[in-house]
Amino acid sequence: MSDVAHQTRIVAIQDALRDMGMADGWLFYDFRGSDPLAYRVLLLDPTQHVTRRWYYWIPTSGEPVKLLHRIEPHVLDELPGQVQQYVSWEHQHTVLASLLRGRRRIVMQYSPFNAVPYLSRVDAGTIELIRSFGLEVISSADLVQRFEAVWTDTQLESHRYAVTALRNIVDEAFAHVASCVTNERRLSEYDLQQFILSRIRDAGMTTSSAPIAAVDAHSADPHYGPTESSSSPITRDNLVLIDLWAKQTAPGSVYGDITWTGYTGAAVPAKQRMIFEHVRRGRDAALSFVQDQVATGHSVRMGG
Repeated sequence: MSDVAHQTRIVAIQDALRDMGMADGWLFYDFRGSDPLAYRVLLLDPTQHVTRRWYYWIPTSGEPVKLLHRIEPHVLDELPGQVQQYVSWEHQHTVLASLLRGRRRIVMQYSPFNAVPYLSRVDAGTIELIRSFGLEVISSADLVQRFEAVWTDTQLESHRYAVTALRNIVDEAFAHVASCVTNERRLSEYDLQQFILSRIRDAGMTTSSAPIAAVDAHSADPHYGPTESSSSPITRDNLVLIDLWAKQTAPGSVYGDITWTGYTGAAVPAKQRMIFEHVRRGRDAALSFVQDQVATGHSVRMGG
């Protein structure tokens, strides 16, 4: 990663802090990879060997500051800013307190009541330490979303490719089920899973784990996975759930992830039809809400 890229990222972070207008700066903290978000937001190499605590302070305006252990003074060399070092834990506290003196509110990877566990990366002891300096710690959730969840045009296109391909694979999978059931050919959950995997590969995509193909009671288990030696047959009058996710193989590609259900009988039972209608109406209500809010210029916040 070039120095220009890192400098550009810092400028963007400071612009975002000013837009937010709620904090004096963003304090990043890590100990042995405890905060992967810090590495991603700051465009750092997450595989580097780091054994000591480091801090990176980005004020809303002004030059950033690195606080590093003297044993590892080069950990944040890629990032711009002044360098301060510590040796003992007491020294670390003293330097950190001095660094943050005069500030009132700072942003960290903290989620009140751990509402968003993906974000809650700073340990309680470190939060207590920062608060002992008389500072208020506020959540970096909105900022992390801004720098982690905003796709490039290329990523958006990769996502569109993935969801389109997966939608076609779903149709192929249910057509395969229908053909096997109609012609009384043996088909198990595992067989259907492998059929889907082959179509994912044919579409030039990859997946982190095998898709879910689940029948009846198995469909209620969100982490179910059929195996070759333990797999239910798919026959008539079965509820069949397919949950699949995949992305293109190019670095930076974005996953598509969809779940569909089908029924192999002549008519869907009343209970399953009722549940499906509840879910469908909930989905439609959520989409309508987002569309209405965006159309009227309001921001939409998602739950954790």
